[in-house]
Amino acid sequence: MMPVSDTFFDSEKFERLINKYNLSGPRYTSYPTAVQFDPHTLPDSRIKKDESGLSLYFHIPFCSHLCYYCACNKIVTKVKDKANTYLHYLKKEIRLRAENQSGKPLVKQLHFGGGTPTFLSAAQLRNLLDYLKQYYLLDSKLGEYSIEIDPRECNEDYLSELYDMGFNRLSFGIQDFEKKVQMAVHRVQPYDKVEPLITHAKALGFRSLNFDLIYGLPYQTVNSFTKTLETVVSLSPDRLSIFNYAHLPHLFSPQKRISIDTLPLPSEKIAILSATTNYLLEHGYVFIGMDHFAKPDDSLVTSLNEGKLHRNFQGYTTHPGSALIGYGVSSISQYATGYSQNYKTLDAYYSALDDNKLPTWRGCNVSREDDLRKDIIMSLICNFHLSFEDINQKYHIKFNQKFQPELLELKEFESEGLIRIGENSIDVTSLGRFFIRNICMVFDAYLPHAHEKTYSKVI
Repeated sequence: MMPVSDTFFDSEKFERLINKYNLSGPRYTSYPTAVQFDPHTLPDSRIKKDESGLSLYFHIPFCSHLCYYCACNKIVTKVKDKANTYLHYLKKEIRLRAENQSGKPLVKQLHFGGGTPTFLSAAQLRNLLDYLKQYYLLDSKLGEYSIEIDPRECNEDYLSELYDMGFNRLSFGIQDFEKKVQMAVHRVQPYDKVEPLITHAKALGFRSLNFDLIYGLPYQTVNSFTKTLETVVSLSPDRLSIFNYAHLPHLFSPQKRISIDTLPLPSEKIAILSATTNYLLEHGYVFIGMDHFAKPDDSLVTSLNEGKLHRNFQGYTTHPGSALIGYGVSSISQYATGYSQNYKTLDAYYSALDDNKLPTWRGCNVSREDDLRKDIIMSLICNFHLSFEDINQKYHIKFNQKFQPELLELKEFESEGLIRIGENSIDVTSLGRFFIRNICMVFDAYLPHAHEKTYSKVI
């Protein structure tokens, strides 16, 4: 197992490698990925009483404001009453799914995403959690309970309510602190609005604060984004997610309001990522992998060092559970036997529940070959180490023989210093973590048959 490294990166080499490997590919929050889901295939969704490590995800699709960069499944509206109808159907979905489980499973991981979960009032959210407790055991001392925060839709009293409800982790959508950038993407949230929320959240005792940032937005430069990073570091979040903005107006119509002439050139965008990485390393953050950074004492770093990091549809997690139940429109569930996804539109979602049916749109079952390749991909993308012997023992194969073509293909990554291939293992270097999606793609049996435009750029 490789220890966590604070290695700083040679900007010239880093930028050359990004230009070489910045292809399109999956994020591997699952394997097979959602591209393989089929409307005619649904997995066994039963949850056993002793199911360990159950995760729940709730998708709240509503937003009061339209952020031009957004590629999420969302509904922009000022009509707060729409949430009441949605919550009614969420409760019905909870009740129907509970028919497939025994007892009241303990929830180790709970996450509210969107859209804007803080579109819900504190009273609405509390009422939903109270209903959820009829079917699940919620104990914030035993699990990670998080919610995404739009600073424009939140105040200090709301944060106090969230803490009282049992939430112990918050994720703030920051994106960028520069006003010119905020105005260009229609998300103005000045520092003076954000700072009191962060200070109050820390005073309340939330276990962890995460900031989401985006690079590649209009008018961003290395200098401007460094100013944002200076502000971010002064607020001292525990975790950071630094996402790449993918300009795909043909897929996400709000992005048509962003002029391509205002976007940083590819060379500038790469320079921003390079500078960001070194800045955060210099200021004490550890690079987890892909687009995640965390403080050295964060549980993500501890899990990484211990080889116990995991990954699901919420990204990197310390939670090893095999089952994740997604509630709400477009949500994805993961079971021992496969994956399923809910309908993406409210009409279809409501219609299924009106017929007392689970609002499941599509899914897939996983084969033993899928499980094998999933274990390989997840070992690499989570812990940056792969033991051939562990795979051999679990699947009764000879890794070097079965994956001889893949090992030959990986030689190119080794020559670039991104991995080290041993007699019985693969280790990903600190630099290689940025290109981990490329490395994992070598073991993806479905990828040669997928259309490139299906996926985002890997960097």
